[in-house]
Amino acid sequence: MLQYLITQQHYFALKLFSALGCGLIAGVFFAFSSFVINALARLQPAQAIAAMQSINITVINPLFMAVFLGTAVACILLFVSSLLRRHQPGAIYLLVGSLFYLVGTFGVTIVFNVPLNEALARVEPDSTIGASLWSSYLANWTIWNHIRAAAALAAAASLTIALCYRGAQY
Repeated sequence: MLQYLITQQHYFALKLFSALGCGLIAGVFFAFSSFVINALARLQPAQAIAAMQSINITVINPLFMAVFLGTAVACILLFVSSLLRRHQPGAIYLLVGSLFYLVGTFGVTIVFNVPLNEALARVEPDSTIGASLWSSYLANWTIWNHIRAAAALAAAASLTIALCYRGAQY
């Protein structure tokens, strides 16, 4: 019986961590979509490129990566769990929330935002190639950032709803 309670508590903690992680990442991406990118767009291309290059280096830090990657790992575990417990109340919210984060946030970041960041990292900020790249980067990166912010928020909402279902706690 005690082992069951510990396992149930760990499962609840996993869902809570996932919901909070999705919410934190949604907030980071929302901040970029709502004011950081707009501030960079007001700068001269060379300044904006240099600033974004610095941001892209700085974001790779243990705290952000622990939340970003840790949430992805937790969502993989919840996705598998939701498939195994698909007939329990709330399981669909775990499935949907996990997919929103894994595909719409993590997947979009890897497939779209990271390659755009890598291309930006290779240009000299004050070059004509840099200035040309910046305008397309700004438009494309922002669209994908909006998508991943919305997906992370939807994931946080779905996982939060899953927390409300007692029957899906184990």
